[in-house]
Amino acid sequence: ERMADAPTTVTVQLVEPDGTGHALVAPIGTSLMRAAVAAGIDGIKADCGGVMTCATCHVYVDPGWLARLQPPSGDEDAMLEMTAAPRSPTSRLSCQLQLTRALDGLVATLPRTQY
Repeated sequence: ERMADAPTTVTVQLVEPDGTGHALVAPIGTSLMRAAVAAGIDGIKADCGGVMTCATCHVYVDPGWLARLQPPSGDEDAMLEMTAAPRSPTSRLSCQLQLTRALDGLVATLPRTQY
């Protein structure tokens, strides 16, 4: 049963390559990509709309948060090989990161380019 005072949103931090931070408040259950697009974050292109065919929503997740994420699926892992910016051990597609209460405070950095 849902508690009446349970939060329905989380706050996540997207950091530009130059260090500029953006705090996004997004509904639980939304993908990080949708939250970024809704907030007008330029660094997330999301050309395919979240169906894992473009890799233009690539982010680098802060290493401290990796253990809270589901590991990438085989499809996501394959798309991460196609990113414009170099892949790192913390690379994820933001369309595949569903925001949950456990991810309140998540920090991810945008790559220098998505193309």
